[in-house]
Amino acid sequence: MAKKQVLDGAVQERDFFADVMAVVRQIPKGRVTNYGAIAKYLGATRSSRIVGYCMNNAHAVKPKVPAHRVVNRNGLLTGKHHFATPTHMQELLEKEGVKVKNDQVVDFAKRFWDPAVELGL
Repeated sequence: MAKKQVLDGAVQERDFFADVMAVVRQIPKGRVTNYGAIAKYLGATRSSRIVGYCMNNAHAVKPKVPAHRVVNRNGLLTGKHHFATPTHMQELLEKEGVKVKNDQVVDFAKRFWDPAVELGL
């Protein structure tokens, strides 16, 4: 469902799914963020679960979305079962230099990318 927003005095429809994908596309290689940080950046602080639902369909979006860079608030690869194989999410992260141990990002705080800080709020 699109949400309405006022931009330059005009009411416009806002597509939350598209907004989530736009944020995820900006996560740099070798960094990760979480569902809650994306929701907060988009002004929907209590919608981290909805961000997760959006990520479930990221594989079908063009241009591609680096969904493997989105983890839960503790750095766990909770979305891994939405990838081609159970290890594909970890493999993609490790290819970018992110270490993962027991399905959790090592040095999560160091690797964390906060869109509110990096993109400005």
